[in-house]
Amino acid sequence: MDIEFLDDTSLSESQIATSDQSLAEHSSDWGTMPGEEHPPDVVVWPESTEDVSSVLAAANDRGIPVTPYAAGTSLEGHAVPVEGGISINMTRMDDVLDVRPDDFQIDVQPGILGSVVDEAVAEHGLFFPPLPSSGKISTIGGMIANDASGMQTVKYGEIHDWVLRLEAVLADGTVIETGSRASKTSAGYNLMDLLVGSEGTLAVVTEATLELAGIPEQIWGGRVVFPNRTEASAAIADAVRSGVDVAKIELIDELSAAMANRYLDADLPDVPMAFVEFHANHHVETEIEFFRSILAGYEVEDVQIAESGPEMDRLWEVREEMASALKHYDPDLTMLTSGDVTVPISKYADLIDYISTLEAEHDLEIPCFGHAGDGNIHYTVMVRPDDPDHRALGERVDAEIVHHAIDLGGTCTGEHGVGRGKTAYLPEEFTQGTVDTMERIKEAMDPNGILNPGKLF
Repeated sequence: MDIEFLDDTSLSESQIATSDQSLAEHSSDWGTMPGEEHPPDVVVWPESTEDVSSVLAAANDRGIPVTPYAAGTSLEGHAVPVEGGISINMTRMDDVLDVRPDDFQIDVQPGILGSVVDEAVAEHGLFFPPLPSSGKISTIGGMIANDASGMQTVKYGEIHDWVLRLEAVLADGTVIETGSRASKTSAGYNLMDLLVGSEGTLAVVTEATLELAGIPEQIWGGRVVFPNRTEASAAIADAVRSGVDVAKIELIDELSAAMANRYLDADLPDVPMAFVEFHANHHVETEIEFFRSILAGYEVEDVQIAESGPEMDRLWEVREEMASALKHYDPDLTMLTSGDVTVPISKYADLIDYISTLEAEHDLEIPCFGHAGDGNIHYTVMVRPDDPDHRALGERVDAEIVHHAIDLGGTCTGEHGVGRGKTAYLPEEFTQGTVDTMERIKEAMDPNGILNPGKLF
């Protein structure tokens, strides 16, 4: 591809790269399997909204694909430039633009890491509640693109619940603003929620106003040990249905615990557990007692809940590193996929039972963990990468899990997004008319199809 046209944009020479190393670094993300990489023709690093606008306008005039890229932590191939063209790396746009503690708001650029947002507002006694588990290594722009969520979703909701306003650039270079810094607005179409979760296919976000919350005065947590993951999932679902005000409630099954112990030198028992955390400004003990009363109806081997401290911090460090633990568990096995199905909470135990049945029937290892409180399960089918038959079996089992989640009234992706990996399931989850409507929106906003082609549809 001839990239001389970039000379006419607002980019300087230091913002453009075509080296083999730069192209290779932008050819994959965390969810890309070996052999599935797609290098771009050029990488650009915008440093302002003007830069993004000039690049998109020039690319749109020439029909050149543009794929947004930041930390590369997506798990469904969102950042992979499957049709080449331009990889637009947003990580140099990483400033905190304004903090307004009296309004519980912060304005940031999209390349900022989630943990940096929390650091910027901590002195005001504030935090950004919906950060995903990967918040230390993923960017706000990527979270917005995928409508990410994390361990605190059960209490605080998803990213879209905490985004008030966006500035974004459309495919033709037009700069738009959506939402409002007011706490609510009903003016015009809700374009902001259209962009949140659009996976970089409709626009490139260049600025976001995020809502914040006060750091709770009381934080207690710990773990509950169960004899099996079916009992664990049933107890978790019952606690949520009963209205226990829990901030985090995570399932860790026995295989995930064993993998964490091996990779992280953790000391977890090799049995299913729930990691829990409670947030309150007063009377947190009352809520914990309520939780204990729910557990009394189930087989529970141990309950340890205490005020926040180093021991609890270690539990959450282990949980945050769980994906890496699975990835490095066994050199002879590889993670086929990072499962991300979500079902209504009343069906959560049914889904866990189904996965257990498939695991036993096909003699596979399928570790399960995740945000159990909102019905989200992260699972992965471990396969031998050099054994085509074993890999094919794993792919069939993975598809069966997704199909079953949809049959239970759930979704093929709770927080990772569709990207490349879940495109086949969109028509199954929605009616064809719904998918057609999505495609018409895409065509209206990006008629030349340059923004992140090959994703969603």
